[in-house]
Amino acid sequence: MPQRQDPPLGEPVAASDESARLPDPSPEGEGAASVVRYVASRLLTTALIVFGAMLLLFLLTVLVPGDPAAALLGPQASPEYARRFVAEMGLDQPVPIRLWRFFAHVLTGDLGTDVVSGRKVSAAIGAVLPYTVVLTFSSIALAVLLGVPLGCLAATRPGSVLDSVLAGVSVALIAVPSFVIAILLLLVFSVWLDWLPVLGTGRADDLLDQARRLVLPTVALSVGWIGYIARLVRTSMLEVLAEPYIRTSRAYGLPRRTIILKYALKNACVPLLAVLGLGVGRLLGGAVLVELVFSRPGLGRLVLDAINVRNYPVLQGAVLVVVLLFAGANLLVDLAYGAIDPRLRQRR
Repeated sequence: MPQRQDPPLGEPVAASDESARLPDPSPEGEGAASVVRYVASRLLTTALIVFGAMLLLFLLTVLVPGDPAAALLGPQASPEYARRFVAEMGLDQPVPIRLWRFFAHVLTGDLGTDVVSGRKVSAAIGAVLPYTVVLTFSSIALAVLLGVPLGCLAATRPGSVLDSVLAGVSVALIAVPSFVIAILLLLVFSVWLDWLPVLGTGRADDLLDQARRLVLPTVALSVGWIGYIARLVRTSMLEVLAEPYIRTSRAYGLPRRTIILKYALKNACVPLLAVLGLGVGRLLGGAVLVELVFSRPGLGRLVLDAINVRNYPVLQGAVLVVVLLFAGANLLVDLAYGAIDPRLRQRR
């Protein structure tokens, strides 16, 4: 039996055919694959959420008791006209057919026609949507600009009088509903002090007037989230300040200001991203009442008017837009969170 001879020293060893066919694992390829899987999973989850919201929205309009024709036309409408109105709305069709038509129209971008004004629902929503979006995101910006410094200030002085005062104020801000704060702000700054105009959105050609009328609604909507973000940042900051790399930075003699602002605060604000996605939905819901208090046009007033007259196409379209905004904001937050923290991608 022939013996296997080893190659002389100094000569390269040729790879066998079997080993040559083995794939070379690449960390870069694995990282790209994890990113693709993570993005695909988040997109699929968002699509399922939107689909479930659409199905629930349709079922709610079907299960609501009462006659929409009587609510819209009034008791004076003749039975023939009421039947023709129901047929035009498609309410005389079986539920599966109505469900199929609802999904088919939504997927093609057709939200239907306003049964009261006769205009397209997409046009009615597009006319008021910018006001709600501006109010919501200005409230988020104000909450972050005030909540993060307050939380950081409390975390750098744990157990002090300042920390206790900020904790009490934060809890109080979280507990008070936004519409109560809106009413108080309206009474104090508009009725008693007469500092700011509050009703409406201002003239279209005067940006300063629009900004002045946006101040109090923004404050009313963001007050609760200022306290919530301050508590969140304080808790996260205390955890980060106890990490070994912070102690090492102190041992190297880095200035306290540099440690807090450059190293600790950046990592302490990472959990804030996850909260901001939920904050969009909460603020959109709170904007409904705030818009009513300050007589601002927006999705809140549009939904309320649609509910009062059983205007199903407008109600479905407006709620669907809110769901899309909420799902889209959470998708962006999830993607940003996965980009900042790679461990989240690897767990999926």
